[in-house]
Amino acid sequence: MPFHTEHDGWRQTHLGHLMHLALQRFDARVLALMAADDTVPLALSNLAARGRLSASHVHITRHLALEGSRLTDLAARAGMTKQAMGKLVDQCEAWGLVTREPDLRDARASRVQFTTIGLAWLAAFRRAVAQAEAELRAAVGTEVATVIQIGLEAYAA
Repeated sequence: MPFHTEHDGWRQTHLGHLMHLALQRFDARVLALMAADDTVPLALSNLAARGRLSASHVHITRHLALEGSRLTDLAARAGMTKQAMGKLVDQCEAWGLVTREPDLRDARASRVQFTTIGLAWLAAFRRAVAQAEAELRAAVGTEVATVIQIGLEAYAA
């Protein structure tokens, strides 16, 4: 039986796809704001402006605990494999955002920690997220944005 294509638009308009597109747009805007932030170290601004920093790198910013995290915990919170997170941490370490320190509770493990530059990046991330959220609220209206937030919080729980 052939597949009917007369009602094929659902593949581009279902909620999962729309949430994915919205997240891509939101993350791209956050990274653009961070690239333009005068408080972000110039090297990081240049990396962001040239597209070298991506939404993947935002996973570290979103999920790394202020007191540091073990790589396995960081990967789990970000929903990534340990190997993929290890590559991101390697890049972020080379850029001066994070460092690896010995884990005092487990000599076999290390903890990923923000550096001073990484904490400045985190502060810029916070400002950029606030700006991107304000722009979203302006685009769709405060009431709609609030309903979206409440709905997504309920769905994610």
